[in-house]
Amino acid sequence: MVELITEAISIGWPAFAFLIGLLVYFQVKLTDPVQKKNVTFKTFIGILCTFMAFIAIANYKNNFYGESRLLPVSLVMITSLAYIMGIYFTNIGALMKIGGFMFFVAAALSGYGNWLPQVEGGFPPPEVKLDFQSMTPQQLADEGEKIIFGGLGQSKVQGAIGKGQCPLCHGFNQGFLSERAPNLWDVPARAEERLKHEKYHMNDPAARDTVQKEAFEGSGTATTGQEYIAESHACPSCFVVPGFGVKGTNDTESPMPRIHKPPISLTLGELAAVDTWLYVREGKEAPTYEEISASYEKFIPEGERPQASAEGDEAAGGVLATGEEPITDLFMKAGCPACHTIPGIEGATGKVGPLLMEGSNAPQRLKDPGYKGHATSTREYITESILNPSMYVVKDFPDNQMPKDFGQKLSAGAVNKIVNYLSSLKEGQDLPSLEDFN
Repeated sequence: MVELITEAISIGWPAFAFLIGLLVYFQVKLTDPVQKKNVTFKTFIGILCTFMAFIAIANYKNNFYGESRLLPVSLVMITSLAYIMGIYFTNIGALMKIGGFMFFVAAALSGYGNWLPQVEGGFPPPEVKLDFQSMTPQQLADEGEKIIFGGLGQSKVQGAIGKGQCPLCHGFNQGFLSERAPNLWDVPARAEERLKHEKYHMNDPAARDTVQKEAFEGSGTATTGQEYIAESHACPSCFVVPGFGVKGTNDTESPMPRIHKPPISLTLGELAAVDTWLYVREGKEAPTYEEISASYEKFIPEGERPQASAEGDEAAGGVLATGEEPITDLFMKAGCPACHTIPGIEGATGKVGPLLMEGSNAPQRLKDPGYKGHATSTREYITESILNPSMYVVKDFPDNQMPKDFGQKLSAGAVNKIVNYLSSLKEGQDLPSLEDFN
């Protein structure tokens, strides 16, 4: 507040000086005590209103480019000074009261809009093309860390999640208890041990007691640690680590999506970068780019291998969706199906997060005594859960699993499109037509 007052004085001192000069002038010129008292009172009212006006200007100036939601305060102050002027300056009273009403309406609308969950706009960052094949092992590992955690050095930051979305389920540190998927600490060494597991059935896919025997007919099984890592990414249900299968399947089906397919869709170059990081961070020599690529080519049919752009693989990060995509593509780009089941969206059968039947779920959660968010409607709740997922955590699902940067990675149009679709999903009602949301 002190800063606002100082700012108001610094930009409004000429007006204050002028009003004080008028006051002194009338004190000298007028001889009638009643007139002097009246002029003095009105001059002080004028000084007060001028001071309020410049505080409003200073508040608007200081908060315009920040994240503060105090901008409507400026309109409230202008409304107040307009009504004060209307009361004490009767010759312009009608004009001031009309102006005050207009500013009051503007303040109400601005205040409501300002307190809605915000989405940061702006131009998408420029795309950076990468040539993974020509990178050194350390450079590949650095790119792998970005893909897994969203940035270089982010592997040490709790809750950091990149395009690969691995930390949603996996732990990466020794001793960390992973509840949804195996801990990937020292996975290069443990991959060799997995091949010896009694349920792996090396060289005999038909003997596997899983929903999927092999990645594709004739692909066979892994014979090296690196091939095991590649197979577990390309065909997670080919072998399920005991204790980490979908509930009720007796570890015959994995909840993990195939990460070379939507919604994650890592290219061969990105998969090589991820695997290289798993080796390098343990201080071990990683297989070459060609060796890692060959291990994935064994388990991913040529027609399913994700292709990089003509100029090279794209770096992780940037804007995921603009809102111009068809609704199914939008969900895939945002990665929602990897964790959530979304009725009506093909492939959206994730079990990591709650079922997104939000037309029915949201009203119930808003009534939950444990809800501490700011939403008051279904649409506001869905928007809030996308932009600030920790505001309310659904029972039986842990916090800090959902990425918190969708405000930067999804445009306002994309968020609005997602909210429109999810709010239309209601239990017991027919699914909406996807065409209505494209």
